[in-house]
Amino acid sequence: MGDILFLAHRIPFPPDRGDKIRGFHILKHLSEKKRVHLIAFADDPADLKRKGGLAKYTGNRSIIWRSKPQVTAGLQALMSHRPMSLTAFDNQPLRQAVDNILARHAIDTIFVFSSQMAQYLPARPRQRVIMDFVDMDSAKFAAYAQGAKGPMGWMLARESRLLLQHEKAVAARADANLFVSEAEAQLFRERTGADRVHAIENGIDTDFFDPAAQFKRIDSMGSLIVFTGQMDYRPNIEAVTWFVETMLPHIRIAHPDAQFAIVGRNPTEAVKALAKQRGVMVTGEVADVRGWLAAAAVTVAPLKLARGVQNKVLEAMAMARPMVASTAAAQGIDHRGTIRVGSTVGEIAEAVTELLSDRAKAAELGAAARRQVMERYSWEARLAPLDEVLGLPLRSPRRSAA
Repeated sequence: MGDILFLAHRIPFPPDRGDKIRGFHILKHLSEKKRVHLIAFADDPADLKRKGGLAKYTGNRSIIWRSKPQVTAGLQALMSHRPMSLTAFDNQPLRQAVDNILARHAIDTIFVFSSQMAQYLPARPRQRVIMDFVDMDSAKFAAYAQGAKGPMGWMLARESRLLLQHEKAVAARADANLFVSEAEAQLFRERTGADRVHAIENGIDTDFFDPAAQFKRIDSMGSLIVFTGQMDYRPNIEAVTWFVETMLPHIRIAHPDAQFAIVGRNPTEAVKALAKQRGVMVTGEVADVRGWLAAAAVTVAPLKLARGVQNKVLEAMAMARPMVASTAAAQGIDHRGTIRVGSTVGEIAEAVTELLSDRAKAAELGAAARRQVMERYSWEARLAPLDEVLGLPLRSPRRSAA
């Protein structure tokens, strides 16, 4: 039996944001089966010093700094007729690192985390290839394009079209194509005609995200509404802006003391500006999100655009907090009615208002949510189907990707 080469668009440590959480737990699971060699990008200077945190799960670890400006990636994309999502991650040192590992070690499986990294596969891989798309990126850019006009609309539509071609080509080469939910997997089958498509859902660490665990707590703020997430990510920016501008005013009519905390690293200037609104605070990066979740009277996930399974929803559920999510954010989560879901401004605002008014009902909803997460979303249970994928026979020869 050979080793596994794990390629990731971002170092999966520490597991403190959506892609890192999934990447870390999959890498950890794989390391229990075989030796894993990691090659990944870092886009945060602090991450260059964190590869030691993965020592117990990996053999070799190569972390490559990714600093290509967006303008450069955009020009390269236009000149090469490739999607910018690929040119932004095109890096010769990382390509050399892949070649070195494949030359020096007996690798029988290449696990590719995110479609941007498929460009580093050998032209004709002799190894088993497991492609974790997570979400269907071409569909995400298609949704962006629908709401954009002019040159930006053209660029987004172009990105969606070229990414779809790339996704089709990669899926045809892979032994298994993974997605974070069955809904996302089915969408991929329908739009690409691909087979060998599997849903490997996200889980949650219910020992860490436990309201009874030891963590630094913050003072109670009464009618506190909390949103968590990476705050330079477009869907999160749109979500909190939508909430502050359209929902919070309705909620504050019934609850004048209501405060909305936007908790997450790298808030953009647009997000920071929301703190000028009455009752809104922007924390920036926090050492431990659990303190804010524990202090929340209600948590919200009012995303207009969401793909796959939202970790922010699972984390709030695991912390036994009442959650109000948009239809898009709730999609893919088997919540069994343990969260409130709304599709309009009125539905979401009304649900939050009701939960702030009835704390006993809110507590019951949160407790039911935690029970559901513990029964359904342990990482061990969610990643169990991956073992069957790892046992798939090799297929060769394979065509090169587009």
